[in-house]
Amino acid sequence: MLDCREALYGGAAGGGKSEALLMAALQFVDVPKYSAIIFRRSYTDLALPGALMDRSQEWLGGTKAHFNTMNHIWTFPSGATLAFGNLEHEQDKFRYQSAEFQYIGFDELTQFLESQYRYLFSRLRRPVDSPIPLRMRAASNPGNIGHDWVKQRFMVEASQYGRVFIPAKLEDNPSLDRERYIESLNELDPITRMQYLNGEWTARHGGNIFLREWFQIEREAPAMLRLVRFWDMAATEPKRNRDPDYTVGALCGEAKGIFHILDIKRIRKPPPQVEALIKQTAQLDSHGTRIYMEQEPGSSGIGQIDYYARQVLRGFPFWGIKSTGPKAERAVPVSSAAEAGNVLLKQAPWNTMLLDEFEGFPETAHDDQVDAVSGAFEQLRHHGAPDAWRFG
Repeated sequence: MLDCREALYGGAAGGGKSEALLMAALQFVDVPKYSAIIFRRSYTDLALPGALMDRSQEWLGGTKAHFNTMNHIWTFPSGATLAFGNLEHEQDKFRYQSAEFQYIGFDELTQFLESQYRYLFSRLRRPVDSPIPLRMRAASNPGNIGHDWVKQRFMVEASQYGRVFIPAKLEDNPSLDRERYIESLNELDPITRMQYLNGEWTARHGGNIFLREWFQIEREAPAMLRLVRFWDMAATEPKRNRDPDYTVGALCGEAKGIFHILDIKRIRKPPPQVEALIKQTAQLDSHGTRIYMEQEPGSSGIGQIDYYARQVLRGFPFWGIKSTGPKAERAVPVSSAAEAGNVLLKQAPWNTMLLDEFEGFPETAHDDQVDAVSGAFEQLRHHGAPDAWRFG
């Protein structure tokens, strides 16, 4: 019955989250032209016994609604529809680019990528004279690949953007044999048990180097900082079923022992576009910002640094840096400073993706942002006395 655009019912397993999604989807099926869809990550998830499609058959079988087994769509006497969809791969979201829905539901939201969820907002629309509210609804347990972005969106940022989070508990579902179910959950590892039993969003499987709570957010950074932009380079474009690394440039500053992460540039494009971004970034950064780039081993690394010095960043203070030691070791100084409260993030749209990577490091699929920040941090700590720098 919520009248807000976006809401999440999430927490403990067994709280009746899927039922809530299905009930909300059916709320306006008596209205002509009403269109709703509920997503799971894979078709298998939709079709399992007791899952959403099976449950809809139990609820709607024997009514005047008709189910198209080929397209997985219920059509009601009013002409309203309820569809079931899946987004197994990132590009699957574009299958819906010509569709129009007034209700979009995501079951187990933490199994989805944030980019998939946000893209579906483009399909949330209605005619100007329609009385039906536009609703994006989701249900989920903590954990999975989307844990951090879901937590950020619905627990950290919710009130700022008018989003609603409703915690789910086992006692919300009186039809569940809770005693037996708790016995089953006790077989899980401690983190997953806390997530599923208590709906605990602060319990997560992450790296042991960073915690996102260590990084304070600042609206404006101090004016007088020693500034470094460090580039961690990658050379592969994304393709279907391939998820290569990013080229990342981290702008960091330091004053009086406090370090500030001021900007993150992140790109996966062909070399000419990467070069254009790096040159433009150098032009836009504060005057006197020192630019460093990780130098890969061998002659190819030397050649790349020479090319950038002569062609792309000519006239800018630029150096190539050979990395030494494992990535995790290079990140330890940043971790120590952050734990002590000495690393601040400038408030920006990239904060969430950076914090996600920090907290998942070193197990996360991508560590390019951590590498770039670690590189900038190293230069600020050890290279050049303050009076040898120009200040941004």
